[in-house]
Amino acid sequence: MAKINFNFFAFVSRMRYINRWGLMRNTYTESIQEHSHEVAILAHALAVIRNVYFNGNVNEKKIAVMALYHDSDEIITGDLPTPIKYYNPEIKRAYKEIEDIAKNKLLQMLPDKLKPSYEEIIKPRPDDEELWKIVKSADRLAAYIKCIEEEKAGNKEFKKAGTAILKTIHEINSPEVEYFMEHFLEGYKLTLDEME
Repeated sequence: MAKINFNFFAFVSRMRYINRWGLMRNTYTESIQEHSHEVAILAHALAVIRNVYFNGNVNEKKIAVMALYHDSDEIITGDLPTPIKYYNPEIKRAYKEIEDIAKNKLLQMLPDKLKPSYEEIIKPRPDDEELWKIVKSADRLAAYIKCIEEEKAGNKEFKKAGTAILKTIHEINSPEVEYFMEHFLEGYKLTLDEME
């Protein structure tokens, strides 16, 4: 019997080559792999905060893994800048279809027995809507933190983006997000010496 090779993990490892914020001048580049790691940390934190302080009952570990893979389709599509992705409803709808095709293509790179486990964390399901909302909140927080860090480095390119993203964060109307903003966000504005 011939050996069958699968390329899913090799393909996922290429997340490190896809840079975010392509239309912006960056003081440091950020790959979707780095971004996904940060979103996973933030999503896990939001889930823990919800469970501990706001009587939540969400699966903290599943949320973290979903966040690790939340931009995995961008290995195929690239990171389309937000102003283009959401320019109008037709482009938004078309891009959503492209994302779905990319996710399916990625899942086809797995053995059939593994596909259900990865499909559950890569493709949104109606029963996981609450978890995906937390991942999306963490995604916005990560984008805002990038704006803070760029401004802290003297890059004014991210000022307007930071203001717009902050507005969308408050519109989430999530107690765990507001808790994070109130108790943890200031640390990102500090230098290393100031954190001690």
